[in-house]
Amino acid sequence: MHQEKIQAVINEVKKVVVGQDRMVNRLLIGLFTNGHILLEGVPGLAKTLTVNTLAKVLHLDFKRIQFTPDLLPSDLIGTMIYNQQNADFEVKKGPIFANIILADEVNRSPAKVQSALLEAMQEKQVTIGETTFLLDRPFLVLATQNPVDQEGTYPLPEAQVDRFMMKVHIDYPSKTDELEVMRRMTNILYSSQVNAILGKEEIFEIRNGINNVKIAEPLENYIIELVFATRFPEKYGLREEAKYIMFGASPRASINLNLASRAVAFMDGRDYVLPEDIKEIAEDVLNHRIIINYEAEADNISTRDLIHTILDKIPLNKSINFK
Repeated sequence: MHQEKIQAVINEVKKVVVGQDRMVNRLLIGLFTNGHILLEGVPGLAKTLTVNTLAKVLHLDFKRIQFTPDLLPSDLIGTMIYNQQNADFEVKKGPIFANIILADEVNRSPAKVQSALLEAMQEKQVTIGETTFLLDRPFLVLATQNPVDQEGTYPLPEAQVDRFMMKVHIDYPSKTDELEVMRRMTNILYSSQVNAILGKEEIFEIRNGINNVKIAEPLENYIIELVFATRFPEKYGLREEAKYIMFGASPRASINLNLASRAVAFMDGRDYVLPEDIKEIAEDVLNHRIIINYEAEADNISTRDLIHTILDKIPLNKSINFK
């Protein structure tokens, strides 16, 4: 039943968004596991359109915040204003008080604004004046950043980026997909209307379902081995890769690999995790948590290259019954 509803959500989004199935899948995994998502890609790849469309398909409050260099923390979380009629200060809540927040071009605002957003992400609450307000559940931040045109940007510190469950790289569409995009966008009669499918209660039910997905102990150990291989590559026979890694993945990587792989299994209609579920999601969970050095950049080695090598070289006993 829930899998049918999830597929219905995907089909509704596809009415508007072409060729971004992987991005939609990752956004849903974030929603169903209470994990925030950072989308990175060049302009024009439908990042904002996808999040906007997904929000319409869900019975959830949605706010889009365009991050700019002059944005202030109060523009995000709200502030105290003086009411002359009551001769007292009252709270004016900011756009952060919604279920889904689209933080568009999050790297275009200074550190104080980024810090305010990330505190809300972590604590699920904000403080205005002397009063603390809990944010409504579910609360999901979908942030976008542009990897090019770095003038006027304030890159997110690694420790803050680590709070995102996944960092998803968005690639160019295929020729077939781009042809379909062109045809839709040049048709003045084209409508982007979608139907609302899921509500809060159903999302919480899906979260409970994911929580009941079983992950065998050998697979839990496999996750730990993958994460430790990013920290101590030489101990795993990855001597060539070791010279490129400054810092390995944090403990949040293990937690999120576990959660995300269970979500993948649930969305695939299973109540148990397979090794393929972990491998499918590993790149997006790990790529922003491995810090590479200048030597890697000079040799044109990316974190994705390192992750694929680790996945290839860390063994798993496939004879084990994972059910």
